[in-house]
Amino acid sequence: MDMSQGRFRDRADAGRRLGERLAGTIRPIEGVVIGLARGGVPVAAEVAAVLALPLDVLTVRKLGVPAQPELAFGAIATGGYQVLNPDVVAGSRLAPVTIDEVRDEQAMILARREHEYRAGMPPLDVAGAPVILVDDGLATGATMSVAIDAVRGRGAARIVAAVPVAAPDACARVAGRADQMVCLARPDAFYAVGAWYEAFVEVSDDEVRLALRDANARVNGRPGHDRAGPASHRPISAPD
Repeated sequence: MDMSQGRFRDRADAGRRLGERLAGTIRPIEGVVIGLARGGVPVAAEVAAVLALPLDVLTVRKLGVPAQPELAFGAIATGGYQVLNPDVVAGSRLAPVTIDEVRDEQAMILARREHEYRAGMPPLDVAGAPVILVDDGLATGATMSVAIDAVRGRGAARIVAAVPVAAPDACARVAGRADQMVCLARPDAFYAVGAWYEAFVEVSDDEVRLALRDANARVNGRPGHDRAGPASHRPISAPD
């Protein structure tokens, strides 16, 4: 996307555009779309709808510097996965005890939200399956990086990281971890993810649950698809 043409209207608009790009750059996709909760889920829901794929959620939490909560020094994901940004840790002079305190606090929130989102349903089985990981944007790349580690740890065969917008250095960092990186915009003058959206309101827990419910209802209505089983997991073909 050429940012001179304007920003994304909202996450749904960004998701539709991202889905169209994915459909145009990856040959017939069959796999799983996973949205990073919370902001990535509305984007992922549109991607899943465009590609007619099942949708799941991965709960991730940014680890923010106490004096600058929006500045991530790392991130955690369901399953005990963690990544740290050594440059931010060193630049912010974070003591190990401070890192532990922030991580433990965010881990409690992560566990609660994971339970609420799933309502007793297990995660989709991604072992041996291709996965498209979606977020609403990358500032530091910490949350997407830990998400890649978490999904790879569950046995995903191939991981495509997909976002509407990203800081160039964050995009490069994530590209080094994923099997493929798809990003619509990489503005040099990057300030914050929300700056590239006309409407960038906080996503609620109810919105995450609703997106999962609607996506599951759509996919489960297709023959041969079962949310908990591998029937929907066929290879994503390599790009041309």
